[in-house]
Amino acid sequence: QVQLVESGGGLVQAGGSLRLSCAASGRTFRRYAMGWFRQAPGKEREIVAASSWSAGTYYADSVKGRFTISRDNTKNTVYLQMNSLKPEDTAVYYCAARDDSYRLYAKPGEYDYWGQGTQVTVSS
Repeated sequence: QVQLVESGGGLVQAGGSLRLSCAASGRTFRRYAMGWFRQAPGKEREIVAASSWSAGTYYADSVKGRFTISRDNTKNTVYLQMNSLKPEDTAVYYCAARDDSYRLYAKPGEYDYWGQGTQVTVSS
């Protein structure tokens, strides 16, 4: 069983930055595929960014050039650096893990473990 704990959400003005962190339990973190998703009220959960040691990184078109996913395998932690935030980035952000890294995974149903979510609110 893998436990994921997110932190770093909050309220920020448009144009500002936030860094989300997701700490994972487990001894084989480096083998996990990791993803960041978000869900705004009334909308479906959508991929933001994904990371796999074998396949690199993936970004949704809406965040390319503004968000960066990174991971520190020594700390069992994945990060999401969010710059140039826009009001439309407002959502609950979730960290997810899958116990293999064969490729990048972009669908919620492809992940096995989820964090509790952290709220990000961007004011205009």
